[in-house]
Amino acid sequence: MRVAVLGAGAIGAYVGAALHRGGTTVHLIARGPHLEAIREHGVRVLSPRGDFTAKTPATDKPEEVGPVDYVFLGLKANSYASCGPLIGPLLGKKTTIVAAQNGIPWWYFHGLTGPYEGRRIESVDPEGVVTRTLPLDRAVGCVVYCSTEVEGPGLIRHLEGTRFSIGEPAGGITPRCEEFSAAMVAGGLKCPVEEDVRKDIWIKLLGNAAFNPISALARATMVEIAKHTGTRAMVRLMMEETLEIAAAVGSHPDISVDKRIDGAERVGEHKTSMLQDLERDKPLELDVILSAVVELADLTGTPAPTLRAVHAVADLLATKVGGGTTGTDDDGSGAEPATAAVS
Repeated sequence: MRVAVLGAGAIGAYVGAALHRGGTTVHLIARGPHLEAIREHGVRVLSPRGDFTAKTPATDKPEEVGPVDYVFLGLKANSYASCGPLIGPLLGKKTTIVAAQNGIPWWYFHGLTGPYEGRRIESVDPEGVVTRTLPLDRAVGCVVYCSTEVEGPGLIRHLEGTRFSIGEPAGGITPRCEEFSAAMVAGGLKCPVEEDVRKDIWIKLLGNAAFNPISALARATMVEIAKHTGTRAMVRLMMEETLEIAAAVGSHPDISVDKRIDGAERVGEHKTSMLQDLERDKPLELDVILSAVVELADLTGTPAPTLRAVHAVADLLATKVGGGTTGTDDDGSGAEPATAAVS
């Protein structure tokens, strides 16, 4: 089994190192000082579960790797549309793309029976460019419940969480999901194959859609938002509206809003990925995290006034950061510096 990690940043390099440790043949696609450090020293992981080093091959030329069985996509979703030249050489006839992204995926309505089956979400797949780059039949969803950060070139600090829930857009348990799950588990990670991965998407999005934009607008940490009376009330409203939208497209995640907020508060002085991007003057990952939710509200006729108001202000902010809301990261990894279960 051969896996290429495209976007070997905080999450991607950690997953690649774990897969390598479990016996999978892994190739990391990175660039810059990060790539050079990995080539020289391997991926060095610092973790409360035990430090380790994975000396896995790394390159900035995917054509040197060629077709693989799986591509673990560690890029941010706002880089998907432009990643064709990178991912193309990695795709064989049966290559599966495991997309570890925040927010609503481009494949959301693929294989979903009901009134919206096959519908394209413009916010995440403008004019179908992402679908043309990442074919729907190759996609496997992946929801990340893990927090890591790039502490230096080639050096990954694992903070908490090891769960990567995966699932088919059309539902069910397939051999390709079981095979990838087994490789992840062999590397020391949790990788449940979900019958309905969309529920996991909404559970994580419940926090992302509320905390991420507020954190960027207020330049506040998770605990600051949760402890402030006004923003806590706003988060609750946004989460309740998000659940209404999820229900309108047929998903009913079993989650308590208050427990979700309390869980975010327990994370403490954590900066969301959107706030980190703002501070680094990088494009904000707003399209999949909030714009798509508002688009689904429009599609289903769901009012969502709080989500719409926060989105309007956050969208204006996004136009002033990193050249807009689309693009690639500049840390040599192509992936976000930290991903957490609640942010």
